[in-house]
Amino acid sequence: MAPSGSRSIKRSCQTVLYWIPVIFITLIVAWSYYAYVVQLCIESIDNIGQKIVYLLAYHVVFILFTWAYWQTIFTKPMNPLKEFHLSYSDKELLEREDRGESQQEILRRIAKDLPIYTRTMSGAIRFCDRCQLVKPDRCHHCSVCDKCILKMDHHCPWVNNCVGFSNYKFFMLFLAYSLLYCIFITATDLQYFIKFWTAEGRTHDRLLEYLNGLPDTQAKFHIMFLFFAASMFSVSLASLFVYHCWLVCKNRSTLEAVRAPAFRHGADKNGFSLGLSKNFRQVFGDEMRYWPFPVYSSLGDGCSFPTCLVNQDPEQPTSPGHNPPPNKAVVGESHQFPAKPLRESQSRLLNSAPSWTENGGAEDKERRGTSNPAMAIENET
Repeated sequence: MAPSGSRSIKRSCQTVLYWIPVIFITLIVAWSYYAYVVQLCIESIDNIGQKIVYLLAYHVVFILFTWAYWQTIFTKPMNPLKEFHLSYSDKELLEREDRGESQQEILRRIAKDLPIYTRTMSGAIRFCDRCQLVKPDRCHHCSVCDKCILKMDHHCPWVNNCVGFSNYKFFMLFLAYSLLYCIFITATDLQYFIKFWTAEGRTHDRLLEYLNGLPDTQAKFHIMFLFFAASMFSVSLASLFVYHCWLVCKNRSTLEAVRAPAFRHGADKNGFSLGLSKNFRQVFGDEMRYWPFPVYSSLGDGCSFPTCLVNQDPEQPTSPGHNPPPNKAVVGESHQFPAKPLRESQSRLLNSAPSWTENGGAEDKERRGTSNPAMAIENET
């Protein structure tokens, strides 16, 4: 009883600690709303037209920013399907084997009918000891969540959540709108910040007369600090946003950027890259009307991904009657394993011509190719 009780207390304390960064960000945003809306727009700006324009533009950006932040925090990360979990008999069989090679033979048999093309750096099947499952491509075990997360990018303390397949689009929009939010505040607050800052350099006698242009000491403090906070956050957010834009264009996760995924033919940092437009659509979807909004529109199911491999995996079945020429990069259609076929939306990633339509349009016929999802990198505890 005592050990169980102590573990429960420890988990409760960890939960509270994990939410501290989110609470900090929430308080900063709440204060920035008060400082901008009340102290700057309502109290400091006299021009009614300017005040209305500022307030309308601010609230549009604010709603998109908070909406994306909410979705990133509270969208549950997706875990591997039951087809990747070991059955009870397979677990027993694996536990009885002491030799690593024998265990790998069992795992290879289990993985034979699954859309798995990545390996460990040593060439072994990627297996999670804690979750007792064969890892899908691009899936990793998060030591904080203590779960395997599909297409895991990283665990972000600022959202207290794993960023992965289910919420990566929301995370990208959160970075974009938070950057836009800070830039907008910095730009519109600049003239009032300069007015206050230049007043600080004047003599005491002239200072009282000059400060009549600003309402009161409280407003001056909020205006100055709001500018400093927004400009500093802009710099850090800009670098992070640019980096993740680069990752989207290359179709890599943060983990894959650190260590390239390993296939049977070796590590390949561009193993999942399908070209700029297809890489973008894999995260944001085919329909342009959904791109700016934090609603789910990503393509695929998170368990398998179309890829471009130089050497075909001989252990995986190929499309009937199709043998790709050697030493040529082949973009294959997503593997449809019997337990859960891939969505039609993922198949559209493999079309030769991108479809940038608002209503989805008619789907192009899929090119026949090799079915090769893939990835690697260990993040287990």
